Amino acid sequence: MEQKNDKKVIRSWAFFDWANSAYNLVITSTIFPAYYTIITTTAEHGDKVTFFGRTFTNTALSNYALSLAYLIMVILLPILSATADYRGNKKIFMKIFTYLGSLACIGLFFFKLDTLELGVICFAIAAMGYIGGVMFNNSYLPEIATKDRQDQVSAQGYAYGYVGSVLLQIICFVFVLKPELFGITDASLPARLSFLLVGIWWIGFAQIPFRRLPAGSPNYEAINKSVVRSGFQELGKVWRQLKSMKVMKRFLLAFFFYSMGVQTIMLAAAGFGEKTLHLGTSKLIMVILIIQLVAILGAIWMSKLAKKIGNVSVLILVVCIWVLTCIYAYFITNEYEFYALASVVGLIMGGIQSLSRSTYSKFIPENTPDTASFFSFYDVTEKLAVVIGLFSFAYIEEQTGSIRNSIFALASFFVLGLIFLLLLKKVAPKVVKG
Repeated sequence: MEQKNDKKVIRSWAFFDWANSAYNLVITSTIFPAYYTIITTTAEHGDKVTFFGRTFTNTALSNYALSLAYLIMVILLPILSATADYRGNKKIFMKIFTYLGSLACIGLFFFKLDTLELGVICFAIAAMGYIGGVMFNNSYLPEIATKDRQDQVSAQGYAYGYVGSVLLQIICFVFVLKPELFGITDASLPARLSFLLVGIWWIGFAQIPFRRLPAGSPNYEAINKSVVRSGFQELGKVWRQLKSMKVMKRFLLAFFFYSMGVQTIMLAAAGFGEKTLHLGTSKLIMVILIIQLVAILGAIWMSKLAKKIGNVSVLILVVCIWVLTCIYAYFITNEYEFYALASVVGLIMGGIQSLSRSTYSKFIPENTPDTASFFSFYDVTEKLAVVIGLFSFAYIEEQTGSIRNSIFALASFFVLGLIFLLLLKKVAPKVVKG
């Protein structure tokens, strides 16, 4: 094992965020949702598409696919993380998920309306690759940095991810806005070329951490039943501990419900903007870039505010704003209202995830030896919230015929989260301050 705090190793580790964050920005947030909505909305069938013989609302189908991808990973990650811990070969899993995700993005280059099944499957597989790669990359943090440096190293990874994703987004932006500069006449090619570039970028820059990160133990024996069960056993152990931890239990319930809303909005926002307001790819890209910039300010603001009034109080305030945001989204009718909405979303999105993680950390009892298990439980809780949130979003749209109703319904998740946060504040007076 290499010595901790090695600058070259840390820089290489941060390049994994540089590599895969392009997926999150281009595929999840901007170009893919806009492209998908445009090509699957036709004069003949409206927003209805046929997927393996069954008819779906187009945006509902993509949300179902994403929900299924997250559900599969909720089941797989405890098993794979336990296996990697036992075998010392998490780098192998990190590579597998990276290649899986990046090759799926490359496969999206061939996605057109007549290859809908291929496109949706690749979209779901890319999400699975991203989720798995991130989890195994995160698990390297305590191995490459001492505790006093982990916050700084983690921030370095986020910074690399932000710069890398924005850089590739700008490159894709040029193709989308000025296709004539490259002699492109096929209207679908700029978007599909962006998907191809994401895959190449992801798989290419991932070679940097693959070369430098510790290899682990070359023990590739067959996985026995105890190893397969151990991941779920660890989650069960945490669950049993939580039964006697009133503060932690209430926080996780609050986190579970408001994460349904936060994560769903983050994943479905671009589709909503295109479907309801027909913004087009170029405007959606600009909106998402603005959201990212505002999100940085939001994260700083929440962090400072938490020191003054406490983490839970800030979370209560932010969740209240999320409720109002969902209600406002139901009534917007033009792109300028959407821009205003996006600015607010960016501001409150920027810190709620990081503040949730740090708040959870404060509620873990001191001198707990298995903090990794607690955070594994936290991660599964969040992923399960995504599954339910996305499925509900898609189902409500299909049943009511309006994506606006789905957005409005998300407010109920935030209200439930708010109720548990208020209950939490009553029983956690000593740990609510930042």
